[in-house]
Amino acid sequence: MRLLLDTHTILWSVDSPPRLSDKARAAIQDPQNELICSAGSIWELAIKVRLNKLTLSLPFRQWMVSAIDDLDLTVLPITVDDADLLTTLPPHHGDPFDRLLIAQAMVERIPVVSADRGFDAYPISRLW
Repeated sequence: MRLLLDTHTILWSVDSPPRLSDKARAAIQDPQNELICSAGSIWELAIKVRLNKLTLSLPFRQWMVSAIDDLDLTVLPITVDDADLLTTLPPHHGDPFDRLLIAQAMVERIPVVSADRGFDAYPISRLW
């Protein structure tokens, strides 16, 4: 199964695994699942590091490359279809990065692994 990991899910998988739910941890560790990282999550992490709102266990580039490799993540680009859906997506969730993940999950028809219950207002599947 393809699974889109929310930004905090990627972060916790690398730096704080106990913060993951048992269900999320099992899904991430299941070799049958393809783990997807949105290009938007990479951008979000870079912005938060630059603004000193987030400290990673390694310098950003090293941390990100290691996370992609260690979690065997496939990076999902942001497409015109994703952006187009954002233009009509109801404003239930205010965070622009989360709204992008929601749009990508809808376009790709894949579940999101996230602790954020705000995702539940949209027609996507959330695993946690």
